[in-house]
Amino acid sequence: MNLFKPTLTAVAAVLALAAAAPALAQANPLDELREEVRKLRAELEALKKDRAATPAVKPADASGWGERIEQLELKSKDAVTLGDIGGGFRLPGSETSIRLYGYAEAHAIHDIKVWSGSDNFTDLTFQGATGAKGRTKFTAETSRFGFETSTPTAQGTFNTKLEMDFYAYSNGNGNRNRLRLRHAYGEYAGFLVGQTWSTFMDLDNLPETVDFNGPIGAPFSRRTMVRYTYGMPQDGMKFTVAMEDPEDQFGGGSANERMPQLVARFDKSFDWGAVNLRGLAHEKRSDTQTKRGYGFGVGGSYKLTDKDLLMGQYTQVDGDFDQLYGSNAYAIDATDGKITFDRNRGLVLGYAKTFSDQLRGTLAFGMNKGRVEAAVDNRRLTQWHLNLIYSPIKNVELGGELVLGERKTFAGDVAKMQRVDLMGRYSF
Repeated sequence: MNLFKPTLTAVAAVLALAAAAPALAQANPLDELREEVRKLRAELEALKKDRAATPAVKPADASGWGERIEQLELKSKDAVTLGDIGGGFRLPGSETSIRLYGYAEAHAIHDIKVWSGSDNFTDLTFQGATGAKGRTKFTAETSRFGFETSTPTAQGTFNTKLEMDFYAYSNGNGNRNRLRLRHAYGEYAGFLVGQTWSTFMDLDNLPETVDFNGPIGAPFSRRTMVRYTYGMPQDGMKFTVAMEDPEDQFGGGSANERMPQLVARFDKSFDWGAVNLRGLAHEKRSDTQTKRGYGFGVGGSYKLTDKDLLMGQYTQVDGDFDQLYGSNAYAIDATDGKITFDRNRGLVLGYAKTFSDQLRGTLAFGMNKGRVEAAVDNRRLTQWHLNLIYSPIKNVELGGELVLGERKTFAGDVAKMQRVDLMGRYSF
């Protein structure tokens, strides 16, 4: 009988490992479960060989081992582990990582001067000179939620993003509380297909504001597109080209375009900051005329210190409402269909200061100048933002901002904006 003591000892050891497996699985729900399955299979094969070599002796009962291994494999498939996206997790039984995100946000807005009348947030393009003063508004319509995914493939990762908020276009009374699609796209091997920020936008050099719409004078548009980016990370460079949906929110001639908007872009990063160059081509159409328009933009940032950043961007666009915030866009003559483009010039400057891990602030200036009265009658728009944002605890931010603006029309009328915007935000 001494010949079979090692066999019985091995069985006891394996059963002991099986009994301890749940505790080990808790330490690492995926890797340790897989390792345990591998060891159990190896031990089981060894026992089968021992039993075949000594048929006269009945080994310990090994019934239930198959069920145990199946349970461990199921647990390993169902285990939730950290994903490849920061703050995300891997879907059980899949190589896809997913991250849920968003925030609940509320604003308390008080207009010292006249409210613009077309939006709860700043809209200097249509700022009025007369009307009731001292309006106060509370809104949470800028709250948002979304998710993004990442799936590894042989040629790199396939990424998707879907994001919404409650800031749909107004029905005429300033109330936008309806679900709105912000981003919906997939990315793979340098290609992006779907809806997101226009390639012509310079988000990197757009100053942070408490006001949701931000400073006047910068491109501000989301478009459905096909985009390709070629990156050279070792040199800090990337080249981007895109075909984008030609229709802007003004509609009119942009709803009947034959050609997509074409955008080309170059970005270069340095130790001290970054620069970019952007080009745009588009067309507008009436029943009798087709007219091509163009745009150009340059932007950059400069790090004064680790806590002080200067940023700026200059943009000029002929005849497009969205690709330059505050633009007079274009006009179509109702009698002969003649199209008139405004030639708008926009400038945005910003200074961002980080006071501590909990407190930061921004001073921003925006300007838009028009040359031709078209869809809107604006000769010059100027706007200032001064804000502080404080984070008392993780994921919570409290902000306050003073906004000053002035609108001058070709007719010589002047309208001024003065408002205070207080914000509270909880991010997840």
